[in-house]
Amino acid sequence: MTERLVAGSPQGDDAAESGLRPHRLQEYVGQEKVKENLGIAMDAAKRRGEPLDHLLLYGPPGLGKTTLAHIVAAEMGASIRVTTGPAIERAGDVASLLTQLQASDILFVDEVHRLPRAAEEILYPALEDFSLSWVMGRGLSAQNINLRVEPFTLIGATTRYAMLSAPLRDRFGSVYRLDYYDADDMERIVRRSARILKVAIDDDGASAIASRSRGTPRVANRLLRRVRDYAQVRADGSIDGATAEHALDLLEVDVLGLDEIDRRVLGAIAEKFDGGPVGLETIAASVGEESDTIMDVYEPFLMQLGFLSRTPRGRVVTRRGYEHLGLAYPDRLASNQAALWPPEPS
Repeated sequence: MTERLVAGSPQGDDAAESGLRPHRLQEYVGQEKVKENLGIAMDAAKRRGEPLDHLLLYGPPGLGKTTLAHIVAAEMGASIRVTTGPAIERAGDVASLLTQLQASDILFVDEVHRLPRAAEEILYPALEDFSLSWVMGRGLSAQNINLRVEPFTLIGATTRYAMLSAPLRDRFGSVYRLDYYDADDMERIVRRSARILKVAIDDDGASAIASRSRGTPRVANRLLRRVRDYAQVRADGSIDGATAEHALDLLEVDVLGLDEIDRRVLGAIAEKFDGGPVGLETIAASVGEESDTIMDVYEPFLMQLGFLSRTPRGRVVTRRGYEHLGLAYPDRLASNQAALWPPEPS
């Protein structure tokens, strides 16, 4: 799969994003309920002089899970060690990480749902009792190793909450879901990032970028950098509404944040398969993508917009999806919808 401007997952050119991240909770825009609950938990832990309870952050990619983990470390005055689930291959890797932590340090594990089972099981006693226990060797030469570790906080992040094992989920003291950001928060994020990048931007320019960012800060920052490039080459360096719209149109990101691949998936169902229902494998073959990519990457946003629906027989493009593509809604689908949801009697 090629890299997409509107993808929430990290990309190679996102290194500059680290400079745009807030460093304190009061600087963090949006996710108000999460911020309030997290702030209370941190204040209580500091007053007791204890490490913060283990935290699990989940939600779509690009919403700020990693940023929140670093903010927690800064607010708690603790060091943070960062790793990922796939990077931990053996039980010994867990022991190596944990024995290097000082009291009240934070271990941040991104993609925590991808921890190997052996590593996950050795982590359980460490999360509960701050102890490690595992067996080295086999047969008569096997030795039981027991170690104490300093009290620490594990912060896990995942985009696939359902893939976490129940025993691991149960060991997190607090679980927070991050949701897509609303339009006002996205505009605040764009204006803040523009100030850091020292780019002049007006309200119309910020609104144009925010509206096409799919409610995802990482996408907003990526689009802002591309619009900044356009403004420096094709305009006077500042970003107004017209400049932002011209740049984003050139990048083929439409007014709702759909890119060419999104429209191709939606158009394939609408035009090649008469709006559906059609199976996932058939859609994938028609657009040249993997079925898992269709399901995990493209479908969620199309469904969030109400352009696509899943039925027992397959995927169906809705009336709103047809309208966005500028196509007439088929009478067949309209009659099927009327049969499923007949009008209420007057």
